[in-house]
Amino acid sequence: MKPPPFAYRRPASVQEALTLAAQAGEDAKFIAGGQSLMPLLALRMSRPSHLIDINRLPGLDELRQSGAGLRVGALVRHATLERDARLTGPWRALREAAALIGHHPIRLRGTFGGSAAHADPSAELPVVAVAMDATFVVRSTSGEREILACDFFAGPLMTVLDPAELLVEARFPAPPPRTRSAFEEFAPRAGDFAFASTAVTLSTRDDGTVQQARIALGGVDAVPVRAYEAEQALEGEPLTDATVREAAGRAAAGCTPSGDAHASATYRRQLIATLVERALSRLKEER
Repeated sequence: MKPPPFAYRRPASVQEALTLAAQAGEDAKFIAGGQSLMPLLALRMSRPSHLIDINRLPGLDELRQSGAGLRVGALVRHATLERDARLTGPWRALREAAALIGHHPIRLRGTFGGSAAHADPSAELPVVAVAMDATFVVRSTSGEREILACDFFAGPLMTVLDPAELLVEARFPAPPPRTRSAFEEFAPRAGDFAFASTAVTLSTRDDGTVQQARIALGGVDAVPVRAYEAEQALEGEPLTDATVREAAGRAAAGCTPSGDAHASATYRRQLIATLVERALSRLKEER
């Protein structure tokens, strides 16, 4: 099938893009890499009146690290995240997740902002954003607001963005000392959507006990979710085989996935236990 007719605009600035979106109304769509939107257009599952191409907007493709944390522009490509040597330690899960998105051509075009705004329950980067307590910065002609990643996703392919709002940046706060992260997922084949995934960040004290744990799960709910009981099982405890298994078990027990033609709810729950244990075991060995 071919997409339905639409008007095409290529603004030269963020402000011009926002003005065009406000004028076009709620049926307008922003497009960057197009790796999610173009298939929806071809299937006529999306029928925008206007496509506003933001690919060339200046300043939205920057990846900046400082003492205040990490800033990821909405137009940062998946391939950039995958290759950036600065994304180690507390930021490593971002690089590991980006490397698992689709195939190489998709990663060359797909963007961080596009992945977040598309809000696919199986997407990798939203899970990492939730685990790392990221804040999304969005703009419209009315101004700018910040939305915590855990509040940004409203359901499958749904966010709290207003139609004329543009996601411009994600801000990841500076982590405590001795923080490291990991990402794990299971997909039937490389490049396929994951049946389940997890992003984990851990901060440890001088004595080796866990100061702070963040565990986010993907593919088990309509949005990325935090495994709070699993986090509580780790905080204040030494990172041992026993505490790793306890946390993995709690993560699995606390999630309520649904089954489909690809994987049953029971299978997804078992996957979560395995993936969380795998991520925590890697971090345990690296301390």
